[in-house]
Amino acid sequence: MDELNGQNENTSELNHTDKMVGVFTEPNATFTAISKFAVKNSDWLIPILVVIIVSVAANLAMMSNPIIKATIMEKSINQVQKNLQEAVEAGRLSQEKADEQLEKIRDNMERSMGSPILSFVGPFLYTFITFFIISGIFFLFAKFALGGDGTYSTSMVAYGLPHYIIVVQTIIILILALAMDRPFRDLSVATFLDYDRTTIAGFLLGRLDVFAIWFYSVVSIAYARMFKSESTGKYFAMIFGLWIGFGLLMFIGAKFLPFLRGF
Repeated sequence: MDELNGQNENTSELNHTDKMVGVFTEPNATFTAISKFAVKNSDWLIPILVVIIVSVAANLAMMSNPIIKATIMEKSINQVQKNLQEAVEAGRLSQEKADEQLEKIRDNMERSMGSPILSFVGPFLYTFITFFIISGIFFLFAKFALGGDGTYSTSMVAYGLPHYIIVVQTIIILILALAMDRPFRDLSVATFLDYDRTTIAGFLLGRLDVFAIWFYSVVSIAYARMFKSESTGKYFAMIFGLWIGFGLLMFIGAKFLPFLRGF
């Protein structure tokens, strides 16, 4: 009877709280257990919504700090000014038009920064759009390149549930930002050194982020377990290869399309 009870306990489905805790404590065992049951939309939807809510709250808190707000404003305006000046020098824009656009952008930024509605709508749309796209890309590689056994829904859970790590990262970013009176984009070496990310050194230093590496490591484990693979190594290679490779493409693309510099 005890053996039967033990078997039932071993095959019982984890609740969402157990899954959340398992992401931090035992990702391998957690995603192995999750893979034995039908995927649940709540396993990707809840963490994504939590990320959005925490990110919006953190942004509003940082914008309430006048020093941080002024720093972000100055950096953004300087980047816009640089882009406009490049357009003027290339003959695509007159100096008069560039000055008009700069002033208009400055006014719009001053009105929008710290606005609760705009602070929510932007992250909400951006987070969901990028989540669906990245989940799709990872699914295609896991399914067809690595021959994994899973669906797009499986991919969304494998990518979505580890986002609880992003929640912790966001909270730490907020604490550091308020404590140091300076904005933090992430927790990478590039951010701490305030290194220019338009250089190759800045790009590489931007990838030296303990939380990003932790996040993608758990994502790699999640895909390996959820797509029924005995080899975790090839999923590490896939996830980190796509993360670094896509980032490098965006870095190179930003040299020709300046608007990509913000991604």
